[in-house]
Formats: sequence, C-alpha cells, structure tokens
Amino acid sequence: MAEWNVGSKDKKGLRKEVENAILVGVVTQSQTKEQVEEYMDELEFLAMTAGAKVVRRYMQKLPHPHNSTFVGKGKIEEIGLFIEHHEVDMVIFDDDLTGKQTNVLEEIFKVKIIDRSTLILDIFASRAQTAQAKAQVELAQMQYMLPRLRGLWDHLERQKGGIGMRGPGEMEIETDRRIVRDKISLLKKKLEKIDLQNQTQRKNRGAMIRVALVGYTNVGKSTIMNILSKSKVFAENKLFATLDTTVRKVVFGSMPFLLSDTVGFIRKLPHHLVESFKSTLDEVRESDIIIHVVDMAHPQYQDHINTVNSTLKDLNVEEKPTLMIFNKLDLYRQRNFDELLDPETKEDILKELLQKHQDGTDHPVLFISAQEKENMDTFREVLGDMVRKHYEIRYPYQNKTW
Repeated sequence: MAEWNVGSKDKKGLRKEVENAILVGVVTQSQTKEQVEEYMDELEFLAMTAGAKVVRRYMQKLPHPHNSTFVGKGKIEEIGLFIEHHEVDMVIFDDDLTGKQTNVLEEIFKVKIIDRSTLILDIFASRAQTAQAKAQVELAQMQYMLPRLRGLWDHLERQKGGIGMRGPGEMEIETDRRIVRDKISLLKKKLEKIDLQNQTQRKNRGAMIRVALVGYTNVGKSTIMNILSKSKVFAENKLFATLDTTVRKVVFGSMPFLLSDTVGFIRKLPHHLVESFKSTLDEVRESDIIIHVVDMAHPQYQDHINTVNSTLKDLNVEEKPTLMIFNKLDLYRQRNFDELLDPETKEDILKELLQKHQDGTDHPVLFISAQEKENMDTFREVLGDMVRKHYEIRYPYQNKTW
C-alpha cells in the first residue's frame, strides 16, 4: 500500500527534519507561464509547511504531460543530473501523478516521488486533531489510493517466466482493493455518525445568530477569530494551520452571537479531500452571515477570491449576507507603496482601491490589518450592525436587551 507519511514511518505526517526537495511543473496550452509560476510558489509554500526545503525548480512547456514520465526526456535527464550531484530527498510534482508515472519516476530518480495531492493530504494528516478531521483525511487518502493500487504491483507482472507469479500478483491487488474499499465504507459510516452528533450540537446551540469566517488558506482567519472572540485559536503563517472547525461565543456589548473558523480553501485541492470535508463546511451552510477574508497583500488575491466564491457557490451559500474583509493592509502598504510617497497620496490610492472593490460587489467591503489591529473598531461596528439586523428580522416582536 502507499506510504502516506513522507518522513519516518512511526510519525504522523512529515518528519520534522528538513528534507531537500525539487519542484516540477508543466506549462500546458490552457495555462500561462505566469499562472504556473504562481502555482509553483504555492507548491513551495506547501512544501515548506510540510517541513521540506526547496533546492531547485523545473518548469517545461508541453501540450500535455507525458504519459509515463510527466515531463519530457530532456527534462528528465536534466533533473536526474541535478539529483546525481546534489543532496535531494524528494521530487514534488505540481499535478497529480498516476501509479505508473510514480513507479517510472522513482525507478529513474531513486528518490521519493510526490505529487501535489499527496503533499496536501500529508499536511492534513499531520494537522488533523479531532476524530472527525482524522477520519476525513484518512477517507480522502483511501479514495486517492484506490485507483493507484495497480501500479504498486506492476513489478510482479513484469517478471518473465515466473510461473505462478502473475496469479498471486493479481490476487494481492484484489485483496488490497477489498481492504481499501472496506476501509472507505467504515470511514463513511463513522463520518455519518459524527455528522449526526454535530447536527445535534448545532441544534443545541439555541437561537443565536451564527457567523462563519471563510477564505483562502493563510489569509488570517484564525487571527481575526482570536481578536473578536478574545480566545486563543491556533494561528500560524503556514498553509492549513486550521483544519478543525472552531466555534466561539462572541459578545459585542451585550449582544451575543456564534463565530466559527473553517478550513482554508486552496486551488487544485484534491477532489476527494473537498468531498471528505463537506460535512465540516456545514458550519458555513448553516451560518446566517459570512465573513469572507482576503489576503490583500498577496499578488494573486483576485484568484483567491474567485476560488472561494466558486466553493461558496458549490455549497449554495453565495446569496447569504457577506462581509468582505481585506486583511494584511500593513503588508500591502509595505509591498506596494514607495517610501517617497506622501501619506495623502497613499490614502488616496487606498480609497480608490476600496471603491473599486466596493463597486464590484453588493457586500460591504473593509480594509483591515488584524496583526496591527487597524480598522478593527470599524469592523466590529459593521459586523455588529449586520448581526443586530438579523436578530430584528428573526425576532421582530421580542424586546432586545442590547
């Protein structure tokens, strides 16, 4: 079976020792070089999150990935030469590999071959804390592994003249498939049971207004959660720092509401992982208000907005009242403003940018810096008004105490 922990076998997820990695990506006809470079930047951040150090990147322009080696013969030789003369532990590919491709590449390079999905699944496995998150990750791993099992037993089929070898090989594959299918079935039942318990918990939370924080991974949702709820939710400058949905009771003045922090989204997220985590996103489905957090300092933040909006559409919640929060304003200034610009010009530029985003949506838009606590009072005021209006709509004849 596939080895999911990229590091030592006795630990969950990647080992803490730094492993040297090479990144490989392909520029196809449907992508620009700039897009693939952005994907590779994200892949490097994923590798860093997992505990690897990227020592080299390779990109190749191809009409489509090669059937057996993903990249062309010349690029394979170039990568092989680098591995020969440098200390490299793994090669990470930016797209999913088939079982055959993984086998062929491992045979050529003699190092670990990992694709983007395997890397993300490994990070999720190392970050999962609750029974639900662990079961969701394991389910995604099993579903990802199932169609790739055949490649793991190709060595038995390739042996010439080995009487009786092919039969047991096929039996071994079928045994593995049955074990994996049974495991998938058990995990699905386990998740259904957990999901029913969660539904009961959500019903028991009473009639309070519910607010959900959503956004691309590493945009600062957990930091905002900590400030608003005055609690300590794990926040780190790494991808997928938060896997388990955290719910906190927040009180503005004397007005209470529930605030939930959800798993971050990412482009090219493995399909099985999205399916496995849909029950976690029930917090978003059942929320009254959505806070969509954006990292405005990221050069591709518009792509991130589109990815999140697409996921919200899949969840049928795009029509819910939403507050757009552009976070990391301090970092945006640092990265985009010349030191010689006077303060008034900087403010004018920000006002124009805010107006541009406001014109592009029906939702209220705010620029904040959660780290520096800038514009947080305005944020609280706008969110408080949205929560208050919801209470008034839900309980029009009830006396409010706030």
